[in-house]
Amino acid sequence: MRLLHISDLHAGSVEETAVEPSLAALIERVDPQLVVATGDLAHRGRRREHERAAAFLRALGRPLLVIPGNHDIPYTFPARFTSPWAEFERQWQTVEPVHRSDGVVVVGLNSVRPWRHQSGRIRPAQIERARELLSEAPAGALRVVALHHHLIGAPWRTRKRPVARRSEVLAGLVDAGAELILAGHIHQAAVSERHEFEVEHDGLRGVTVSVAPGLGQPRPKRRGEARGLHFYEAREAELRVETYVWREDDWSLTARRTFPRGREPLRSVDA
Repeated sequence: MRLLHISDLHAGSVEETAVEPSLAALIERVDPQLVVATGDLAHRGRRREHERAAAFLRALGRPLLVIPGNHDIPYTFPARFTSPWAEFERQWQTVEPVHRSDGVVVVGLNSVRPWRHQSGRIRPAQIERARELLSEAPAGALRVVALHHHLIGAPWRTRKRPVARRSEVLAGLVDAGAELILAGHIHQAAVSERHEFEVEHDGLRGVTVSVAPGLGQPRPKRRGEARGLHFYEAREAELRVETYVWREDDWSLTARRTFPRGREPLRSVDA
């Protein structure tokens, strides 16, 4: 199973047309079966921004699972509270989509709350819904949860607020059966595996938590904003994560990581 994970397009801010055809070429190379976009498609939640982002994503020519970010709701009152999801749902019908196939089940969770400008929230009922949907996944299928707000940190942008009560949310999603948890929000790449943040006990099942760097133009004077994306390839016993970054005129592979699936560690490879 191959997934492409992009986030934080911020359509309506600074745009560079060279990125789009180059991304199409990258997609042809890695051949993902699904593209997951974890929010902030728009910059100020305006209709023309959502239309621009939707046209860009659909032009990729792959199945899509798209969830909202905190920039995808209106920036101004009263629409921010009276109709926060109108423009997003005009394009994508729902703020909590689900993708099912023999190889993968992806559950989208809406972590955006209109009264929280930066931080988001996941309710217990959302985690329970994820549990029910993931429990129905075919044997061997990759079980994925996608939300906008991050659950792990990154080297920079430490003031960027994560989802509220993130330790409880992370534990809940792990217990719900997620093998891969995707997010965005911080415009940086960060990847960690369960054994790196939870004490080993009786052979913990592997879980990988991944934050994609932003795809949109980094903003001036904001050191620590990257421009890139993640690609995942799930095999029977392992999950491979590749990070691609934009380098002026093309996408370049900058990191490749491998994590275990199931309860067995990765097999060691002799040098």
